[in-house]
Formats: sequence, structure tokens, C-alpha cells
Amino acid sequence: MSQRPPYSTGRNDIEQKIDDLIQAWDIHSDPGLFREMLVTILKFAEDKPHPKDIKLFNRALKEMRYANRVFQPYEGVRKISIFGSARTPETTSEYQTAEAFGRLMMESGYMVITGGGHGIMGAAQAGAGRERSFALNIQLPFEQHPNSTIAGDPKLINFRYFFTRKLNFVKNSDAIALLPGGFGTMDEGFEAITLLQTGKAPLVPVVLIDAPGGNFWRTFAQYLRDHLLNDGLISAEDFHLFKLTDNINEARKEILNFYYNFHSYRYVHDELVIRTQREIPPAAVSRLVDDFQDILTDTNSLRTCSFSRKKSTNQKSPTSPDSASSSTVKTTDASASSSTASTCSNSSPEPTPSVITRSNATW
Repeated sequence: MSQRPPYSTGRNDIEQKIDDLIQAWDIHSDPGLFREMLVTILKFAEDKPHPKDIKLFNRALKEMRYANRVFQPYEGVRKISIFGSARTPETTSEYQTAEAFGRLMMESGYMVITGGGHGIMGAAQAGAGRERSFALNIQLPFEQHPNSTIAGDPKLINFRYFFTRKLNFVKNSDAIALLPGGFGTMDEGFEAITLLQTGKAPLVPVVLIDAPGGNFWRTFAQYLRDHLLNDGLISAEDFHLFKLTDNINEARKEILNFYYNFHSYRYVHDELVIRTQREIPPAAVSRLVDDFQDILTDTNSLRTCSFSRKKSTNQKSPTSPDSASSSTVKTTDASASSSTASTCSNSSPEPTPSVITRSNATW
């Protein structure tokens, strides 16, 4: 080992053993990150933590690793997390709405993720069916037992900790739907909206669904306006982070329209690359420059291109064609990605349209 890495144990003999272990375990994908995790474990042991903290770290890492293993084969399929009360009776319109919405999203090509319990969760799961369902169950002394649709399925994951469970809801969701629920539903909803508002999670459509004629979420939104907005605690623009409706077809339309042309985005160093499903016409790019010139570093900082990429079996479906487009926004204060983006090329065998932008905005 010629040079000690910047994040290390500080002991050359241990550093060499870590390198040997990485090589012996045949780790070729991101070996540097796995190396850092091993160093972190050794540093944690060096801190002589309390046994309860050791158990927490150990269990949390095991839960995250196992959940990742369960979701990995379905990486290319779009998923929606549906939240709601475990106490909602089957005879209520809210239950029937959840079941119908779960079925509707399944028919639209989505898989459904719920907390795995009964009530709204069980209804959405029943609508989507066992094959198109995941359940992130939380171990509680009461209430939370798997519903009959997902019980015994390998896509049922049991969590001890709420924080690892919530991480997996957000990490694996391409859309989020909230139906009436209690503290847990509110917690999950506020968590998701906060992450979107602060840019700590990728933007996804969020829909708040009432039963037909219901006012659960309408009352909630009015509270937000009367108190949080009027007291200056949130901005009017924050209401664009979610859609409120009592029509499941309108909720479905909100989600599908979100991905009609948008595919995904990521930071590459100080540029924001926005991938789209279709090429953006030059005239539309000019309009974008005019509309957002207040945040662009200059009028030439927004551009489109097609870049080469390998054809993948893990394409997001049903809205991701083999050809996509990309746009990039350069920001001066964004956290730089350590990953390298595909290079823009005019001779791409599988063109991926992109918009490349430089801006002063915080995304």
C-alpha cells in the first residue's frame, strides 16, 4: 500500500489488512466506499460505545442491507408508497377508496408499497395484489400484524426501527399517496414533504387522497394555510409539493403526468443533469432560459444533449423508454456527486436527451 487513504484507521498495518480483505472478498464495485464502511466500524469499536449503541448500529445496518436485497430485483419497476390508518374498517368509503386506488396503480404498471398492516394498508395491498406488493412492517406490541394479502410473502420486510423503515419507504418510492390516518400517517407524510422541500430526497409526486366527498385532507390543508402559511412558517410555493384530491383517477393522472417526460435528475459535480423521456425542442429550451434566467448563471448555461448509455434490464417502467433525454443545470452551491455522468455525444447508439444547466439556485 503506497499511500494511506484520506479516511483511514491511522495504522498502516490495519490499512493493508483492509485492502487485502476487500481484494479477497472480490469487491470490484465501489471498493473505496466499502473500505470506508469497514474503517467506520473499526473507528466505532475504538470509541468504546455502550452495548445498546452497538446493538442499534448492528441491527440498523442489517435491516438496511436485507431490505436492499429484497428491493434490488425490482429496481426497474416504478413503485408507489401508500400510507393510511391501520384502524380503518372495511365498510368505510376510505377503505374502499384505498383498495380501488391500489388496483388502479397496479393496472398502471406500478408496484405498491405499504406498511403491511390492516386498514388502509391492507386495502391498498388487496387492490394491488400479492405479486405487485411490498410491505414494510414495523414490529410493535400491538396493532401491526401483516395483512392476509402479503403475509408470508418474501417481499414482506420486518423492521425493528422506524428510521430504517422510513428510509426504505422514501428510497424506493417513485410516488407517495396518503389517505386518512393517525400519527403514523402524519409522520410519514410530513417526513416525505420535508425531504422534498429541503432537497434531501429526489422530487416525486405526492398525492393526498380523500374518499369521495371527504374533507380529511382538505381540513388538513386549510390548517396549513391558516397557521403555518399565515404565520410565515412555510411558503405558498410549498403547496406545490403535493396534490389534494378526492378522485383516484385524478390522483393517478397527477402521478403519470409527472413522469410523462421527466425521468430523473442528479448532480454531477456542479451541474444538475435532468434526464427526460424525449428530446426537448430548441424553442422550448429558449423558453426555459427566458423563464428561469433569474437563477441561471448565464444564458448559455442551459443546454440539451444526448449521451450514450448501456441498455439496462433495470429500466424504470412503465414510463421509461430505451431512449431518454437529459438536461443539466449547473449550481454553485450544490453537493457534488462523486459519480461520473455519461458524456454528451451526438453519435450515441441509444440517445438519452439531457438538459445541462448552470444556476445559482439550491436544488
